[in-house]
Formats: sequence, structure tokens, C-alpha cells
Amino acid sequence: MDLCKSPGGSLFKISRHIGLSGVPTNTKRITILGSTGSIGKNTLDLVARTPSMFAVEAITANQDVNTLAQQAQKFKPKMAVIGDESLYEELKTQLKGTAIECATGPEGLKEAAARPSELVMAAIVGAAGLTPTLEAVRRGATIALANKECLVTAGKIFTREVIENGATLLPVDSEHSAIYQVFDFDQVERIERIILTASGGPLRTFSLEKMSKVTPQEAVAHPNWNMGAKISVDSATMMNKGLELIEAYYLFPVKKSTIEILVHPQSVIHSLVEYVDGSVLAQMGTPDMRTPIAFALAWPSRMSAPSPRLDLNKIGQLTFENPDESRFPALRIARESLEAGASAPTILNAANEIAVRKFLDGEIGFLDICHIVDQTLEKVDNISINSLEDVFSVDKIARHTAERLG
Repeated sequence: MDLCKSPGGSLFKISRHIGLSGVPTNTKRITILGSTGSIGKNTLDLVARTPSMFAVEAITANQDVNTLAQQAQKFKPKMAVIGDESLYEELKTQLKGTAIECATGPEGLKEAAARPSELVMAAIVGAAGLTPTLEAVRRGATIALANKECLVTAGKIFTREVIENGATLLPVDSEHSAIYQVFDFDQVERIERIILTASGGPLRTFSLEKMSKVTPQEAVAHPNWNMGAKISVDSATMMNKGLELIEAYYLFPVKKSTIEILVHPQSVIHSLVEYVDGSVLAQMGTPDMRTPIAFALAWPSRMSAPSPRLDLNKIGQLTFENPDESRFPALRIARESLEAGASAPTILNAANEIAVRKFLDGEIGFLDICHIVDQTLEKVDNISINSLEDVFSVDKIARHTAERLG
């Protein structure tokens, strides 16, 4: 396990095991926080294909009680948790006669995270995933991090907890997983740039005028990836890449200025790392989240995944372009938030979650999303973040402010 001093002064711990056989000697017990979402379902798909490798300890969902119950009946975890307390009785009814323990609410989520699994897939969408994920960190678990918001809203606190509790952090986002696989942690000083690739989303070629009329249905229709509604809208605004920019700063010991974004519509090259000798290492693959999920599940080994195999001859051409921040201001807003530091990323994330929800509910237009985020950042004081209480306080104020805008 290595400790690296990041340019920002915070300690970042990344764990790398060398010399292991790659053949699992014991079944790995896993907990999935957010099992009914896209990441959770893909994780369980891989588990179902390799039952000798994994056993499910606990699964959680927010409101999709029927899917949660079906998953519990199939994978037989020791615990199933529904976040929405009004659905607790329904969960218990559907799992009656099984040995599966049922729980609900924030305490139930924390209890699931605290159970003795070796790996926790942290896939709860939004800032709601922070507390249960930290619960898993504090018992020294391996965290497969699919939740951007843990690092965006509480980066310094989260990484400090990882170090202090001897936890292991593995990125699941395809871009950060790609960087992790080609990043030489023994030669950090010889890395010049990290390049995060972005598909550009479903609105990549749209004019601002055309964007002003975009419907939620159009915004979630991603050309390459099958994702949930919130992250699909984030991809359309390119806020997802802004959040990933902030996330990358906390995941990898590099300067903020060395993290760049490049639009790559085919989503074949998932990210790149450039070294001082001019070499550029990239991780490539078809756009299927089961590939980075499989990497995290099997780490430090590899496992088979059913992702379509990459056929470069068939693809024929890979293209790249610089992002247009005049049409996608989320990139500028996110970088400014990273530069400002303190509570700015927390405000950014909270305002974006509210704005995306308002857009999906038909309350605001597509272009209003970034306007609300920008205005919230102007109106809410940027204060120092020293504790989780600070994070939650700023998050609440930012959400309240964003609700009143638009």
C-alpha cells in the first residue's frame, strides 16, 4: 500500500498488490449499495455469471422495492435494505419466509455498509451515498467507487478516512478505471497529463437554440452508454465530466492544471495518461460498464466479462475534438469550483442534483440547469469544509437556494 502526497497537500492512498496468482482461492463476499440502479444491476449480472467467485452479503435500494425483493430472492444476501421507510413493510412481505434480514432508512443503509463483506460496490446515486460509503471505509473495506459525489462533495474528508482506516479505493467510472490501469504510481513525477475522454453526450452537435428546446427524453438518450436518468442528463450537459474532473483530482496525485478533457464520440478510448518522454498510455474497450465493474470486482486479478469485444477494423476511425465550453458551460463551472476549493464543489453538486431533478420533472428548460448551478455558486458562501457536518450543512443550504431558482 502506498501513500502519495498530492500537489494539494492531501494524502492519497492507493492500494496495489503485486505478485498474486490471480486465481481466487476463496469466494469474495460483496455488498452492493444501490443494487437496483444501472451499476448495481450490471454488478449482479457479473456475479450471476461467476457464482463460484462471489457471494452477496447485502443489497440496498432507495424506492424500487420490487426489483430489490427479486434480487434478494435470487442472490440470497443476508440483508436487504430499502431506503424509503414507507416501503419497509412491502419489502418484509415480499421476503417473508426467507432468512434475509430486512432494514430501512439511513440507519439500515449504514448497517448494510458495516456488514463484513470484503468489497463494497458504492453505487448509490448522489450525495445520499456519502454516509453509507464512509461506513464501509471506516471498517477498512475495499470500496469499488461508482458514486462520484463522495469525492466531489467531501474529497479531503473522504480520502483522509480511506487512509486512516486502511481502506482500499478502486474507481468504477470507466474514465477513472482507465486511468488507474495505466497510471504508474511509482513514477508520479514523470506524468505530465491526465486526459479524461468524454463522448459529448446526445447533444454534442446541438446549437444553443436547439438545446433550449431539448426534452428530458432527448437528454437521456445517450448514443453509447445505457445509464440512469440523472447521470444521462449530466452527460448531456457534460456536468458528468466536470464532476469527473474533480473526482480525478482526489483519486490521483496530480496538479489540477494537468487534468484535461477531450471529446471522443466513439467512447472507445476511455482515458489517457501522458508521460514526460512523450508516451501516451490509454485503456480501450467497447462502451460497456461491465468491463470497469469486472476490473474492480476481481482486482487485483482479472475476470471474464461478457462485454462486446473491441474490433478496431470494424470501427475504422476514432475522432477527437476539444469541448465547446460556450455550449457546455458545466465544464467551466466545474473547473472554477475545483480551483476555488473549500465548499464550492459541494455547492456545485447539490445545485446540480436539484436542477437536474427540476428538468426531469418538466419544471425548467435544459439550459436552465447550468444557470441554476452557476447562480447557486454565486449566492451561497464558499466556506472551509472541516467535517461531515460542514458538508451536510452546505449541501442543505445549496439545495434550498437552488430550489428557489429557475
